[in-house]
Parts: sequence; structure tokens; C-alpha cells
Amino acid sequence: MSVLDNVDASTNLAKNNELQLLVFRVSNSGVSAYYAINVFKTREVVEAKNHFLTQIPSADTLLEGTIMLRNLQIPILNLPAWLGISLTKEELKNSNILICDYNGVIIGLRIMSAFRVIKKNWNEMHAPDGYRLKDDGLVMNDTRLEDGSLCLILDYEKFLSEVIPQAMVNVAQDSANLADINIPASLKLGTVLVAEDSKTAQRALAQIFNHAQIDMKMFNNGKLLIEYVDSLGENAVNITAIVTDIEMPEMSGFTVIQHLRSGPYSKNIPIIVNSSMTGNNNKREAEVLGASGFIDKTKSHNIIPLIVSILEK
Repeated sequence: MSVLDNVDASTNLAKNNELQLLVFRVSNSGVSAYYAINVFKTREVVEAKNHFLTQIPSADTLLEGTIMLRNLQIPILNLPAWLGISLTKEELKNSNILICDYNGVIIGLRIMSAFRVIKKNWNEMHAPDGYRLKDDGLVMNDTRLEDGSLCLILDYEKFLSEVIPQAMVNVAQDSANLADINIPASLKLGTVLVAEDSKTAQRALAQIFNHAQIDMKMFNNGKLLIEYVDSLGENAVNITAIVTDIEMPEMSGFTVIQHLRSGPYSKNIPIIVNSSMTGNNNKREAEVLGASGFIDKTKSHNIIPLIVSILEK
């Protein structure tokens, strides 16, 4: 039976501020850490030896090539190499490919072995300041396994943006998208709050709002944003809009929406979910909880037109 069997529905997890992680290793080395990824970004794990790898000329060195899987051509990214780990010939032979879906972009991550699926509350996910000392950090947050082992959650969006940049948001498009838009005074004069834990996504969103000359305040997770909104009291009504990711340490984006919609001064603020978890269940759950809109992270350059359309309603 696959380690990905018996995964709970994402909607049930969201209501309890929970997530499920697929825990894996990238090497058989005794010092190799445990890593994890949200199961709802994964499709399956396949044995590398069963799939012919076709190399791509002039590709990034971390892009090993492509495989064909169920009539799909899937790029294979060398995750161990990105982490500075070299696999032996034997490890390479026995390695696996973790098939993932990022914003509809199907990729394969080379790993050593899938360990198991674990369930965690978002408040058990931590983002120590040490991970944020440099913009080129690879780790976003961590959690603990039952035996006390540290399990690291990587900035997979950063990895994807470095190896296949065309699969990520095209910040250059945001200026063109604003050419025929009349930005309302409330947006020009107000402040947009953003909850996002990925440095890569933070930089893209900061550029988008800066280009449009719209004031924006960034928070590294949803809990920090909620604490700020609560501290404003009745002045929270002056916030123009709120943008939130779904996957964040301390508090998920779904819980952020619930909290804001239950607050007397924040219940009417437009909330846009900006996430790479683009499945219909997540979009539907965000809408049910009270989100005003949902935008895929690869289409973040459309975020200001979306906010304008919501404000005009």
C-alpha cells in the first residue's frame, strides 16, 4: 500500500487548522535529515529505475531531464543536489521520483524514499528566525516527528523558480495589466496586508504592489497578520484588502479567513487567497469560509486587477 493512501480530505483538515505532510529522505546517509511536503501538492511516488530519463540540452544543471508518465512529459528536478547532497551510484539506482503538482505545473522531485504521512496542526509548524537571515535560505519552517527528529519543510517555490522560472509568476506582466485599469482612491490611499511565508513569493508580491504604487504591509505568517489587525481595533476598517497564502506556520490561511470574518471590524474587508494549492476543494473551502477571491500563485501578476474588481462590486 502506498504511503499516500488514506489521506484525509483537505477541507476537513482546513476546518481544524491542520495539514498532512508526506515525510521523505533524500539520501540513505545517516546524517540525512527528514524533509516534508504538503500531501495535497503530491500525486504519487514512482521508482526512478522504471522510467527512462531524457536529458534536455542547455537546461539548468538541477533539471536532470524529463520522463514520460501516463502520457505526460514531466521535468525531474534534482532535489538532493539543490541541498548540496551527492547521491552514490547505488542510491541513484534505488532512488524514487516524487510527482508533485504546483499551480497545475507537474514536476518530479528526486528523493531517496518516502517515509510516511503525518498530520500536524499549523501551530506545530515553526519558522525560526535563523531560516530568514538570508533571502537565499532553502528552509521555510520545521516540525518534530514523534521520536523528536527534526523535519524540515523546504521553499519548493524557490526551487521551482530557480530551475523552471517560466513556471512561476511573471512579475513583468503586472504593469501591462494595469494599463487599462482605473485604480480606485481607496486602494491608492489605503494599505493592503499580505500574509506569506515564502521569501520567493514575498519578493514577487512586493514588486507587484510597488510597481502599482500601492502601500503594502507584509507578514511572515497569518498569525502575525491577525495580531496586527486585532491591535488596530476599529481602525481595521481602513484596511483596503488582505491577501493570504494557505500554507503558513502558526496559522493557516483558512483560519485567517475564519478569524477575520468573525471580527466586528474586519468582517467586511476583501480577502484574496493567493496559493499554489489550486485544487477545486481548496477554492471552494476558501469561498465557503468567506474569501472574496482566489488567485493561483503563478498568476499573481493579476492580483491588483482582481482586488479592483472586488472593490468595484
